[in-house]
Amino acid sequence: MADVVITEYTDPACPWAYSAEPFRHRLSWIYGDQLEWDVRMVGLSDDTKAMEKHGFTPEVLSGHYKRISREHKMPIDTRVRERLAASLPACRAVVAAKLHAPDRMRALLRRLRVRSFSGEILDAPGTMDGAATDAGIDPAQLRAWMEGDDVQAALDQDMAAAREPAPAARVLDDKLANWSGGRRYTCPSYEIERRADGVRIAVPGFQPFAVYDVVTANLLPKLDRRPNPASVEEVLAWTGTPLASVEVAVVCDIPFEEAREQLSRVAVEHPVGFDGFWTLPS
Repeated sequence: MADVVITEYTDPACPWAYSAEPFRHRLSWIYGDQLEWDVRMVGLSDDTKAMEKHGFTPEVLSGHYKRISREHKMPIDTRVRERLAASLPACRAVVAAKLHAPDRMRALLRRLRVRSFSGEILDAPGTMDGAATDAGIDPAQLRAWMEGDDVQAALDQDMAAAREPAPAARVLDDKLANWSGGRRYTCPSYEIERRADGVRIAVPGFQPFAVYDVVTANLLPKLDRRPNPASVEEVLAWTGTPLASVEVAVVCDIPFEEAREQLSRVAVEHPVGFDGFWTLPS
């Protein structure tokens, strides 16, 4: 049983949660099975017309993507989308996988993100089916699971929990967001709990890696820390999924430019935006 449980509030559509993936990979590399991840869906959007009413358009989204991708170095296709997308169908898909194929849930979440930030429309049936196939889930089976009352109930619970931030998180109000009933967690937000005695620390909103590392180290200073990877190939083999340059750089604890150079010698790049995703040759 893991020593630490991290409740991760996230959403497939959120560029900040996507940009924090390098930090999640780094934590997973360092601590491995000593961490247990409990992924919860925030449910950012279910009505694109309401988004447009508040001034959020494909052009505005493109501008946000350009800024975030350059600041945080994750690959994003910043071209203007043909339309906005609701995130709730993708959230429902992730919850369905969590309930019915838990070993495939993280892969599905990842593939939904990669397809969305590579330019596909997140709630389009082709995007959802393609992500399911990528993750090793039969698309028709996933759609059937998504119709279940159990999935809706679990999604409702996730969204309700995201809208009840811990008291400590409310102190950091700039890391929270509005919803019609008050304040909610932004993505990604973590609640990091020591299993032995239930001590829990809230880490709301996007944070530098050092914040997560310090919190975890203080909760359990005797946790074993795995040494840095010996090579970029080791990281790609470990995750078993295409990774961005910055993800490899953060896991290896090396500069971004050095990671790209090393990757270019041993891996194949699929360009997206200003960077791309790397895989080992088959």
